[in-house]
Amino acid sequence: MRVMKDLLFTNEHEWVDVQGEEAYVGLTEFASKALGDIVFVELPEVDEEYSAGDSFGVVESVKAAADMYMPLDGVVTEINTELEDDPGQINQSPLENWFLKFKITNKSQLDELMTPADYERFCEEEA
Repeated sequence: MRVMKDLLFTNEHEWVDVQGEEAYVGLTEFASKALGDIVFVELPEVDEEYSAGDSFGVVESVKAAADMYMPLDGVVTEINTELEDDPGQINQSPLENWFLKFKITNKSQLDELMTPADYERFCEEEA
């Protein structure tokens, strides 16, 4: 199970779980609740290369559709195909259900992500 204190966060309400040279990306609980029931996800292809800030997919809910953005430069190494069949898993446990795993190609960008405390303050300001 992923624990908030071990994660980094983006302004787009995505969590990042860094594991050495790779990282997982998922949607935060804050975003999951704001979107409502998630009914569809569009994920990228394995081996796709992205720069930080590039849109890599879409999450659609009963309320809205939202782009998902790469938190760091990287190359997709794995996607969570289970979400394509059952996107509602994101609402049930956002920290467990990652969208993709990628090889980080610019580790210096980690400094631009938020710590859990920073993210908590960010959410309070947005609420």
